Amino acid sequence: METNNKESFRDSIATINEKGNRNFIYPKKPKGIFYQYRTYLSWGLILFMFASPFVKINGNQFLLFNVLERKFNIFGFPFWPQDFHLLVISLLVSIVFIILFTVIFGRIFCGWLCPQTIFMEMVFRKIEYFIEGDRTKQIKLEKQVWNFEKISKKSIKWSVFFIVSFVISNVFLAYLIGGDVLIEHIKEGPVNHLSTFIYLLVFTVVFYFVFAWFREQACIIVCPYGRLQGVLLDNKSINVAYDYVRGESISGRQKLRKNEDRNLAGFGDCIDCKQCVQVCPTGIDIRNGTQLECVNCTACIDACDDIMDKSGFERGLIRYASEENIANNEPFEFNARLKAYTVVLALLLSVFVLLLVLRNDIESNFLRLPGQTYQVTNDGFINNIFTYNLVNKTTHDMEQLSFKLISHKGKIEVIGNLITLKKQSLSKGTIFIKIKVDDLDSSKEKINIGVYSNDKLIDTFKTNFLGPNK
Repeated sequence: METNNKESFRDSIATINEKGNRNFIYPKKPKGIFYQYRTYLSWGLILFMFASPFVKINGNQFLLFNVLERKFNIFGFPFWPQDFHLLVISLLVSIVFIILFTVIFGRIFCGWLCPQTIFMEMVFRKIEYFIEGDRTKQIKLEKQVWNFEKISKKSIKWSVFFIVSFVISNVFLAYLIGGDVLIEHIKEGPVNHLSTFIYLLVFTVVFYFVFAWFREQACIIVCPYGRLQGVLLDNKSINVAYDYVRGESISGRQKLRKNEDRNLAGFGDCIDCKQCVQVCPTGIDIRNGTQLECVNCTACIDACDDIMDKSGFERGLIRYASEENIANNEPFEFNARLKAYTVVLALLLSVFVLLLVLRNDIESNFLRLPGQTYQVTNDGFINNIFTYNLVNKTTHDMEQLSFKLISHKGKIEVIGNLITLKKQSLSKGTIFIKIKVDDLDSSKEKINIGVYSNDKLIDTFKTNFLGPNK
C-alpha cells in the first residue's frame, strides 16, 4: 500500500532513525516569554516538591505516601487504612480532573506541571547547556573524537547528573518513609541503615538512567497519559498548534526572500526556518499537526514568535488554539461533554469534602469474639465478649479513655488498662459487655457503644449483642 507522503511522519517517531536505532535529540535552548513563565513555575514546583516531605502541619508531614506501613498524609491530613474510601474518592477526583483538563486544554499538564518535564528541561537540560553549550556545540561535541575536551565535559556532566539524581532520590525516599526518618538515617550513617542506602542507590540509578539517557522516551513511549491524549482530544480542545491557514496560504511555506511580495506569490507567513523543530524536546515538527509526541511545552511558540518579530510578521503563527479555531476561526465553546465532566467532578469533590469534614479524629470498631456465644451470669446479666480496635488519627494523645453503653443500661468491663491512646497509633483489646436479660427485646439486639476521653464523647459504634430467644 502506497504511503501518503503528507502523513508519512506518523509512521515513525523522531527519536528512532530509519535503521531503528536511537536518534538522540539535541534541542536548541528556548528563550521567550513562555519559557520564562515555565521557568518561574518550575522553580516554584521544585521548591514545593523538596519542601513537602519536611514541612509539618499540626505535627503531620505535609505529604507522605508510606505504602509499606500504610500511612498517608495529604496536605497534612493523615489517612489510615480505615480511610481507604477517602483515598479512592480522591483518586477518582484526580482522574476526572485530568480528563476534564485534557479535554479542554490538551496536554498542557505535560509541558508545565509534569515532574519529568520539569526536571528534564529546567534542571538537567540547563546543566547540559551550561557545560556543553547549545544545540550546535552539543552536536559538534558528540561527533568529535574522544579527546581531552570531550572526556572532561562528558565526565563533569555525568558526575553532576549523578549527584542531582542522588539528591532527588533522597527527597523521593522522604515521601515514602518520612522526612524525619530519612534525616535520622542520614545522621546515623549508611552502615546502620543499609536497606535505606540500597534503596537510595536504586532510585538514583533509575533517575540517572531516565534523565541522562532515556529522556524524552519516557514521555513518548512509557507515559500512558500521552496515549490517552488521542482518545480525549477533539477539534475543540486547546493545544499548541500551528496555524496552517495563515502559515501555508495558497502556495505553501517558503523561505523569506529579499524584496519579495509574498501575498502576490501566495506564500504563507511560515518562512520554513525550522526553528520550531530545532527547539522541540521531542524532535517533532509542529507544522505537521497535533501529534502524540507533543508535550505542549511552548518552546516552538517562543521560537516562532521571535522569528515573526524579526521577519515583520504578526505573532501567533504557532499558539494555543483548537483545530476549529484555526480552520473556521471559531471561538472556544463549553460544550455538553465538558459540562458533563464538570458536573461529575463537582459531585465527586463535594462528596470528598463532606466525608473529610465528617471524618472522626478517632475511629473505633467493636466485634464479637468469633466462636463465642453469650453467657448468663448468676446475677441475671447476659455477657458478650467483644474485641475492640481504636485508631487515633490526631497528633495528640487521647487520655482517660473509657467505654459506655449509650443505648442500654449495662456494664462494660475492659480486660487490662485502657487509659491513654498515643497520637497516630492503634490500640487493640478485649471487653465484656453485660446487659440484664429484662432490658433486651430480641435475641440479636442492636447496641450503641460510646468511646469517651476525659468524659467527652469522641466516637460511637453500633454492633450486635446476642441474648436468649424471646
